[in-house]
Amino acid sequence: MNTENQDINKEEQDLNQTVENETETIGVETEQQADTVEDELAKEKDRYLRLFAEFENYKRRTAKERLELLSTASEGVMLSMLPILDDFNRAVIELEKHGESDHLTGIKLIATKFTDTLSSKGLVEVEIKAGDDFNADLAEAVTQIPAGDEMKGKVFDVIERGYKLGDKIIRFPKVVIGQ
Repeated sequence: MNTENQDINKEEQDLNQTVENETETIGVETEQQADTVEDELAKEKDRYLRLFAEFENYKRRTAKERLELLSTASEGVMLSMLPILDDFNRAVIELEKHGESDHLTGIKLIATKFTDTLSSKGLVEVEIKAGDDFNADLAEAVTQIPAGDEMKGKVFDVIERGYKLGDKIIRFPKVVIGQ
């Protein structure tokens, strides 16, 4: 019986040793798998953050493009209306030469209403007057005329008014500058 107990103890020790070895092996494999899983998780998290940032940039860019499109969508219509606005302004100037009349009052009413309507849609006149310094970014010089030293490099006359739609100049004022 003693021999049997020794054999059983020996088998039990061998079995315990085998279990310990397998446990160590499983523990090492589990740690390696955990490290691998953590690495994969970190990579996926980084990929997710990059994708999220890219999507946020895309949303911001498309929103900006949409705002720009809406602000300049009417540019073509406004450009086609500018000659009519010029005609109204010339008509008012000519009728004022003949004095007050019902025609002048009617044309002024229509011109004012037309100007107010275009202004409500974002059209603004580029403010340039005779005597202002010439700025090539804001006006187009049609011609130069000889002038005294006080008018050299300055706007002598405004031939055609210029207009902005929002922040963009859609028609530059045409001016004559002193030389």
